[in-house]
Amino acid sequence: MPTIKYNNLFSIVLLNSISPLSREVNKFLSNKLVCKQYKKGDFLVRNGDMCDRLHVIRKGLIRGYFNYEDKEVTTWVSVDNEFVTSISGYFKKEPALENIQCLEDTFTESISYDDMRFAIENFKEMSKIHRVLLEEYYVQAEHRSFIARIPTAIGRYEHFLKISNSQILDRLPKKYLASLLNMRPETLSRLNKQLV
Repeated sequence: MPTIKYNNLFSIVLLNSISPLSREVNKFLSNKLVCKQYKKGDFLVRNGDMCDRLHVIRKGLIRGYFNYEDKEVTTWVSVDNEFVTSISGYFKKEPALENIQCLEDTFTESISYDDMRFAIENFKEMSKIHRVLLEEYYVQAEHRSFIARIPTAIGRYEHFLKISNSQILDRLPKKYLASLLNMRPETLSRLNKQLV
């Protein structure tokens, strides 16, 4: 996976859109962010590996999944401008519980846990941004929790259509969308025709 250099770090622009950053924070982040390119099929982390980086997707499509009884169960999907990591791996410094895989050629910028903690503890605006990011994560987690508990396939699909980024529907292969919604691909295909 090659490390690449960008003139203007995408993550810094994105974070500044959440809350303006001081010159000191911009400089700190520009020195700490790592830019990488991944090929379709590459893994950011595999189940059991250590994950100590928070990634911002500059461009690409990434899914989280785990294996259960010889099946891959997709638990989340993220696209451009979104943040991804192994939650237990990143925050608790434990082996990742899931695989994080690129479904397209993907470009990310990432920061280590230690560098993020330093930024939060030493720059007040990073504390605010961290809170905003955590709030967004919890909202997304709540949506996924609701979907998982809806008893009907049509109900799960309709709720997903209401709350999801339209890019995911356009770009995510149907087999992964079916897995995410806990249904067979044939069921998803039937629902698509029914809703059209």
